[in-house]
Amino acid sequence: VQLQASGGGLVQPGCSLRLSCAASGFTLDYYAIGWFRQAPGKEREGVSCISNDSGRTYYADSVKGRFTISRDNAKNTVYLQMNSLKPEDTAVYYCATAGTIGTLIARDYSRMDHWGKGTQVTVSS
Repeated sequence: VQLQASGGGLVQPGCSLRLSCAASGFTLDYYAIGWFRQAPGKEREGVSCISNDSGRTYYADSVKGRFTISRDNAKNTVYLQMNSLKPEDTAVYYCATAGTIGTLIARDYSRMDHWGKGTQVTVSS
């Protein structure tokens, strides 16, 4: 059972990246999925999340209008399209599963089921 985030890298401000969160050993169909990030010296921050049926999404104010979350249950993968990246988006990005999107929005970490290894995103000129 594994959740793996990938797609990070070093980009210039204004550029785009697409992160992927892929599951192996279990299906994501019944889970809400969230993206979180943590920059050095800062607390973990909720970025975006999506319900199991894609009917509901959530974005932190800091990324609204720039990031888009989506999921492809057939590929057992959730994506985070990040456009117009800013230096303040620099962080390690993680994905996590939960039974409901409410758990992810509330950042109730005790109720999150799986965490993936993070992927580093660095935005710098």
